[in-house]
Order: sequence, then C-alpha cells, then structure tokens
Amino acid sequence: MKTSITDWIIQQFGQWLLKNDPAKRAYLCDFTQICNKVRPGDVLAIEGRNHISAIIKEITQSPWTHAALYIGKIDDIEDPALQKVLRDYLQNSNTQLLSGHLLIETDLGLGTTLSPIEKYQEDHIRILRPQGILPEDTQKVIAYAASHLGAHYDFRHIFDLARFLFPWRLLPREWRSTLFQHNALKPTEEICSSLIAEAFESVGFPVLPFVIETDGKPVELIQRNPKLFTPSDFDYSPFFEVIKYPIFPFGTEKSYKDLPWKK
Repeated sequence: MKTSITDWIIQQFGQWLLKNDPAKRAYLCDFTQICNKVRPGDVLAIEGRNHISAIIKEITQSPWTHAALYIGKIDDIEDPALQKVLRDYLQNSNTQLLSGHLLIETDLGLGTTLSPIEKYQEDHIRILRPQGILPEDTQKVIAYAASHLGAHYDFRHIFDLARFLFPWRLLPREWRSTLFQHNALKPTEEICSSLIAEAFESVGFPVLPFVIETDGKPVELIQRNPKLFTPSDFDYSPFFEVIKYPIFPFGTEKSYKDLPWKK
C-alpha cells in the first residue's frame, strides 16, 4: 500500500517525539533502593528524556512526564485469573518478563503494555504510594489496569489537555478542548495518567477529588474526570505518600557533612 505524504509526515513527527536524549546516570535517586522498596500498587513518577516529555513538562509545569503502575512479579499476584491474563499477554513477548518486576504503563507508539522496571534505571524516579489502601483493592487496581493491556496511546489527548489548561478566552472557539464532547475520545485509547487514575477511582480511592462543602451538609467528594489527570497529580495528591531514595541517604553513619562537595 502506498504511503501518503500526510502519513509520512505523521510517522516522521512521531519518531521525532519518541527520540530520547542520551541516557545519563540519574544521580538524584538510587535505582537499587527504589527496586528494593517499591510495592505493588505504587505509582512511579518518571522524568522522561524524549521530546514528548518536553511538551508535557511545558503543559503541566512539572518535571514528571510519565506515570507507571508497579505490579511486582506475576507469581506474587494472588488472583490466578489475573496471573493468566498477564501470562497470556506475554506469551509472544520476551519470556524474561514472566519472572521480572513489572510495570503497567501507556506509552506513545506502544499503547498500554507490560514493561520491566529496569527500563527506567537511568531516569529520575519517585515512588508515590497510596496511603492506607486495602490489599484486596490494590489487586483490583492492578486488575483494572491489566484489563486495558493492548489499548492504544491517545496522542490527540495531549493536545486536548493543553487546550483545556490554557485560558479559553485566549483561544479561537475551534481550538478549544473537546475533552467533554460526547465520544470525543475513543474508549480503546488511553494516556498513562488517565488509566492509572481510572484504576484507583474504580475502587473509590481518591487522587485529587473536588471537595464540596455547603451550609448544613457534610463534606462531599466529587471524582474528577480521569482524562484531566497528569503524572504530576499523583505527586500533588495528599492521599499518596511521596517516597524518595536519594543517592546519598542520610542516616546514623552519614550525614550532609559527608557529601562530596566540589570546592
């Protein structure tokens, strides 16, 4: 089939967006410590290195450009049916993933997939842990995300989100966000943060809900549209504990006095 000039331009633009800057050691965090401490159900916030990450940084004014849900090893998952879903998904993939520490994430060009945590060993990472979530709900969150494996990445959503975040009056009407129009987004398409937000909202766990308080009535929470979430929202959420493992942790043996400052 002959490729049109439009398809060729889109393909070239997509390749440019996915091109990573050279990998370099992420000295802000200790990857080994992160791997030892991360738990199933944790959200990993990641500072990406490609061009789409630079766009997301500008839109959200945050270094966190990607979010992934840590699910642990397949053998450690309690539900046999969920184990089967994950194994079936990997049957034609790298068999090493079957015994590895896995993430569910949605990537541009790949859609919703399973990835090894080692994929981000050169990146700046932060663990965001849902506080007080029940073990059975953690499994349900993982199952919800796993049910979306194979969904496509919704690239158009990034620009819809950008248009929504900018002041409406500064944009022509035809440029304004279509996030809330009926069937504006296909149900088979996701972005990383919206899928994870949906997974937590499916068990009633809050990320950044609206808080409504009226005279004479108790406080009520209203769930936000999950399509409005960005990776940084899990960092801002008061319901997620921020866990950092810097490369120079302070303890009984070392303190800030021992840092290798360059004179």
